[in-house]
Amino acid sequence: MSSVVQGFTKSLAMTVLSEIGDKTFFAAAILAMRHPRKLVLSGCLSALIVMTILSALVGWAAPNLISRKWTHHITTFLFFGFGLWSLWDGFKDEGEAEELAEVEAKLNADWKTNTGTTKENSKDDDEIKKQKRPFLSQFFSPILLKAFSITFFGEWGDKSQLATIGLAADENPFGVVLGGILGQTLCTIAAVLGGKSLAAQISEKIVALSGGVLFIVFGIQSFLSTVDS
Repeated sequence: MSSVVQGFTKSLAMTVLSEIGDKTFFAAAILAMRHPRKLVLSGCLSALIVMTILSALVGWAAPNLISRKWTHHITTFLFFGFGLWSLWDGFKDEGEAEELAEVEAKLNADWKTNTGTTKENSKDDDEIKKQKRPFLSQFFSPILLKAFSITFFGEWGDKSQLATIGLAADENPFGVVLGGILGQTLCTIAAVLGGKSLAAQISEKIVALSGGVLFIVFGIQSFLSTVDS
């Protein structure tokens, strides 16, 4: 039971500090300003839940492919590496609103392209368009699918995904999944309800430094457990 709680608390803290101010956080905030919040929340959150479960499964399977000793060493290295990476991001002199502006610019370009295409299409073509839509979009809202795809591929290979894999290899995977899903839910709800105004007020520097310190603490704890054993 204690291993589940430890995996849960570590995963929750890591997820919140990794996702607040992340590109997918900003994307959810901006999408929620232009589309129904329920659809954006459902799409973003479902993508993050799927990603969390997949990452935990990879981490759970790792000790079966590599010896637990080596997976523990790799996890310790990842924690220290991500900690230094986050601290470096926090100490860089780049503007805090740069990532928000970058995400907004990409979504604006996509938005203009879509609206321009919509205006050129006549109402007589609507039925033909529906028949030609991709298979999934005939059953799910295009907005939900857009939010899902932007979030899923935005998280793929991200620092938080790799950290979740490492955490699940070292801690109880069930606790890691629960903590990760709760953390993703809290961050996504905050992004969708708070919108761009909340995203603009977040200090990326403080979040990055806090996340860096947390990763370093996890790394030290993991290293000490190796020494003790």
